[in-house]
Formats: sequence, C-alpha cells, structure tokens
Amino acid sequence: MPLINLPDFANDLLSEFAARNAERIDTPVIQPAEPFLDIAGEDLRRRIFMTESETGASLCLRPEFTIPVCLRHIETATGTPKRYAYLGEVFRQRRDGANEFYQAGIEDLGDINIPSADARAIGDATGILARLLPGRRLSVTLGDQAVFEAVVQALGLPLGWQKRLIHAFGNMTQLEALLAGLVSPQFVTGLDDDIARLVASGDEQALVAHIEQEMQATGYSTNASRSPLEIARRLKEKLILSETRLDDAAFHVLEEFLSLDVPLVNASAALAGFADAAGLKLGNALSRFNGRVAALANAGVDLSCLDYRAAFGRPLDYYTGLVFEVTAEGSSAVLAGGGRFDRLLTFLGATDRIPAVGFSFWLDRIETERAAA
Repeated sequence: MPLINLPDFANDLLSEFAARNAERIDTPVIQPAEPFLDIAGEDLRRRIFMTESETGASLCLRPEFTIPVCLRHIETATGTPKRYAYLGEVFRQRRDGANEFYQAGIEDLGDINIPSADARAIGDATGILARLLPGRRLSVTLGDQAVFEAVVQALGLPLGWQKRLIHAFGNMTQLEALLAGLVSPQFVTGLDDDIARLVASGDEQALVAHIEQEMQATGYSTNASRSPLEIARRLKEKLILSETRLDDAAFHVLEEFLSLDVPLVNASAALAGFADAAGLKLGNALSRFNGRVAALANAGVDLSCLDYRAAFGRPLDYYTGLVFEVTAEGSSAVLAGGGRFDRLLTFLGATDRIPAVGFSFWLDRIETERAAA
C-alpha cells in the first residue's frame, strides 16, 4: 500500500538510511498482539489498538516498529550483523498528537562491538536530525538501564524487589512509590490462617498440597490460571517482599544515584566517584558505560550536547542498556529516541542471542520543528 501524506523530507530520510547501509524493510500493519502485550511494557500496552481474528487470535495495529522488524528478521533467518531501516505508519493512543502517525528509524542487529554500535546509533540519530534541522542545536539525554540494574543488584536486595525496581526504571513516580514501600514496608494481611501458617513455615510442599486441595474443593481449574506451585511461590515471594526493609544508608545510596545529572563528559568520573563512596562494585556495567563514551568521542559525536541522567529511562520494557532521546534547542518535543535491547530477539524466538540497538524518529514532530524554523 503506498504511503500518503508523507512529510516533504521523507525521501531525504530514506537517502540518509541508504547512505548508512541500512536495508529498508516493511512489516504488516496488522500484528500479533502477544509480543507487545508480553514484552513492550505497560505504557505501550494500554495505548495499543486491539482487534481479533476469526479464530480468536489477538491482533493489534502496529504500535511501533522494533518488535515487527525483529520478528521479520527471525522469520527470514537472515544472518547478522544486519542493519534495517523502516518508514511507515504506527497506531497508538497519544497524549499529544494524532493516534496514527509516521515513524522512521534504524535497527542494528548482531553487532558484537557494543560500544561502537551504541555510538553509531546516537551518531546516526543526531547526524540525520542535524541535516533535517540545519542550524538547530540538538540535545541528547542519555540513561543506562544496565548501570541502574548493577546498582540495585549491588545493594543486595531480594530478587523480587530487584525485578520491581528495574521494571519501574524510567518512571520516577512508580520508582518513588516502590522506594517508599521499601522504607516503610506494608505487611501482607488477609491471608487464610492455614495458608499464612504454611507460608511462614517455609514448607513449600505442604503449601502446594493445601492450595491444590482448596482449588479442587472450590472447582477452580488449574488449567485456567496459575498452578498451585506458581501460586505458592508467588505467595512466598510476596511475604518476603513485604518483610524487606531498605535501611536508611541503602535508601540514600539509591537516592544519590538517581539524582546524578551531569554532562556526559563528566559522567564516567561521577559514576566512579559514586560507586567508590557507596562501596559498590558496578563491574561490567561501568566498563561498558566508559567504553560507550570513548566510542562516541572516537566517532566524532559532539559530546557537549549529551547529558547523562541516572534516572532517565524509556517506557518500553525491552531495553537492557543504553537509552536516549533527542530534542532540539527551544523545544521539549522528543524528535528521536532509542536504545539497546539485547534480550528482545531471544524473547521473540531467536535461537541465538543477538545484541541489538536502534532508534526511531517522530516525523510529525520533526515536520513541526522544520515549519517553525
């Protein structure tokens, strides 16, 4: 289907992609909904336009391109490294702007030189925007999911709390609520006395047997929902989480980390100083961060327009490391955004682990900025 009402710079954009050896790919507008519901994150899930096939399969209008491009790569069994470019319509509810709009971008799959690939993504995004918006100074906000995960893990919190905090990364409202719960835990109430006793005893086998007996007695099918074992383990995890309290020192360490907001040229030193003062070993996450900064400098990216904000994330659950967004001076509109998603292709069915990074442009926002120039 031919694309209509494209902005006048669309062909320039495609030329930029071709010059960067990115193969243009198209994906169906109608997509299986399950990958987006399972992987993309709550923020995107609640804005998807859903439908259903005649056989009852859940479908949706394409809400973004990263997952469809990765699915196409897996389906065609294409080797890596591979760079894909796309330009097309996406459909999702937005707080501002139309619910049907154009996005374009590049997905870089399989490059094992992580720092170089990250630097290329940022360099390509800013380089293309600089051509589309000549004379406009660009600003890049950069975060790192892997560094946040390393901090949370180094604090030694229970795995359940680590998962919750990591899941909330980038959403400060949710993150602050979770931290408040860690400082002042709310104990589990309302459990049946027998279940409460069995959970507290730690006897998983007896707890599972009791839950299974109760489910059979009430006619509740184990095939329709979680199994007795899953329910038992979820109850145990809930009890552990409710009894976990983050001591004041650890809380202040997290607060200090999340408050870091520095020019990227100073970020490596700031992170090293933070880790030393807190007595945390951030290991590979910090090494990869430093490698990315060096790769950006080697690639000729203007580091003066990049800032690192420790609390910055993007509302998609598949990111695993670098996350970034680009704005133009004098405007808060995000013109481009992207990041690293090393686990996504495995989740989608790839047999091998495929490192990946990419970015998208919001064409309607770029068009607005060009018109205002």
